[in-house]
Amino acid sequence: MIGGRDLFRGLCGLILAGSLSASPARAEDGNVFSNLFKFGGTTVPPSQPQSLEPPYCPPVEVAENGAAYRILAGSDVRTQFSVGRLARECARRQDGSVTVKVGVEANVLLGPKGAPGRFDVPVTIQIRHEGKVVASRVEHSSVVVGPGEAQGFTTIVAEELTVPPAAAEDYDITVGVGSGKNAGGKGASEKSAAKPRRRKPAAAAEPASGGDAAQ
Repeated sequence: MIGGRDLFRGLCGLILAGSLSASPARAEDGNVFSNLFKFGGTTVPPSQPQSLEPPYCPPVEVAENGAAYRILAGSDVRTQFSVGRLARECARRQDGSVTVKVGVEANVLLGPKGAPGRFDVPVTIQIRHEGKVVASRVEHSSVVVGPGEAQGFTTIVAEELTVPPAAAEDYDITVGVGSGKNAGGKGASEKSAAKPRRRKPAAAAEPASGGDAAQ
């Protein structure tokens, strides 16, 4: 009968012989022993997304001249568009950029010269870094002011805006009612209602030199 010591020596010899005749084994994900050391089990666990730090997410600010936009009829207000409550949500991406979602409550108010109807409300949302616009979007929503009503409301949830990685730690979110200059630029925040153009009366024809005037 083979003793325990002889059996152990025999196994060691077989392992040594196998290691000399075979190429060194590589630690791969499919190798049971390597998986035991790396993952504490015989199988590879599903990959987990890398944990990201919460992004910088500043509060939404109303752009200069962007709080209200008026349409005038002469010196009287016909319609006023304005922004109300604001909200935002930010998420960091693997590449270091940040996505920003913005929610805006907009209001349409009829003035003394206003009339009920359906109104298109444009709202401009901008991401600024060091005073420069790095992302911008104009969203539109319809507001119906019915007969006997003085105002109407709408809520706009804008599509995601992307903040590039270079600006992800220092940027501003601005919102303004209107589009272009009226949504936060230095343009006027009021617009007069269009007036019909008057044609200039044609100048009276002068008699030709040396001719007689018509009697």
